[in-house]
Formats: sequence, structure tokens, C-alpha cells
Amino acid sequence: MHPERTESPGLVTPLNEEGAAGRTTISSLVVQKVAGMATREVTGVHALGGGMSRAFSALRERIPGSGTVTTSGVSVEVGEKQTAIDLDVVVEYGARIADLARAVRRNVITAVEQITGLEVIEVNIAVNDIHLPGEDEPELPSRVE
Repeated sequence: MHPERTESPGLVTPLNEEGAAGRTTISSLVVQKVAGMATREVTGVHALGGGMSRAFSALRERIPGSGTVTTSGVSVEVGEKQTAIDLDVVVEYGARIADLARAVRRNVITAVEQITGLEVIEVNIAVNDIHLPGEDEPELPSRVE
């Protein structure tokens, strides 16, 4: 499924133009981070990732010097000129999922295309949970002191 495009094609500067004096590549980690931040900016998104991946991320973040990258719930495929993005999202109770998905898709496409110059050909969103009012994340026992 291809996202709705609101911009006219050609607004994004190509990364590797013919006649350029070099080549630019974008790491999948860069696209993951940009897509993750753009997703979190949308009102109604509680978290990214499934229950277990969020729990492991929370545990890793507590370990000093672990160098974790918060890309849980975001997977990408990156080519020379295009990228496809898959998101696992937990939404707040009461959010209209169809509207939220449209807003996330629009925000992710805009951010990734503007920041990286890659064309986003697809943003797939899997809503895997709803966060209920008063429901807190489970507290994980600390493994380190």
C-alpha cells in the first residue's frame, strides 16, 4: 500500500545526481531515528514497539554506557534513492486510529524526505496495543546496581 502523496514529485533533491563529485549514502539507523521521532510527535501515539521490545528497551536504557538507540518499533529498508518504513505503534485510548495513522504517515514521510532526501515509497503501521488511562508500564526489576 502506497501512502497518499500531498507533495508534488521533484521537491526532494536527489542524493546521487549524475555528474556529482561523490556519492551520498544514508544509514538505515538514520532513517529509523527520523521516522521514530516523527511518529512520537503525533498526538495519540503512546509508544513504539510491542510489549516485549519496549520492556527490553527500558531495561537496556537503565544500564550505564549501553549505548542504546531508541529505534524499537521501527524497521526500514533503505536503497540508494528510496526507503520503506514499518512501524509498530501503541496508541492512547480514545484516539481515532484511522486519523492517527494518516497523521503518522504524513509526518513520517515529510520528516524522512526533508531530512534524508530519500523518497518514502511506503509507511506500514501496525497498531498492536491501546494504552488505557491509568495504565502504567510494568516496572522491571533492576539487574544492575
